[in-house]
Amino acid sequence: MKILRKSITPALNATWETVAEQHLPTLDRDHAVAQLQSWNLHIFARRVVNPDNDPSRNSSNPILPSDILFLEPPHTQAVETLG
Repeated sequence: MKILRKSITPALNATWETVAEQHLPTLDRDHAVAQLQSWNLHIFARRVVNPDNDPSRNSSNPILPSDILFLEPPHTQAVETLG
């Protein structure tokens, strides 16, 4: 049985910065954002389509409320099942 990673489903207008400030307050914000992005490549590396080709639109990958956002790195050990 594997250990579950701490995760959340983000709020509607969540950003990397707001999640970092709320869930990793002891880390420097830039470092916390970098950590979150490295633990959540399924979100960070998601392709963003800008149909208007408008450079003023935020080109970073948005966090969606339907995303599963990990708040810690993957565990390297499995837990033995009891029984």
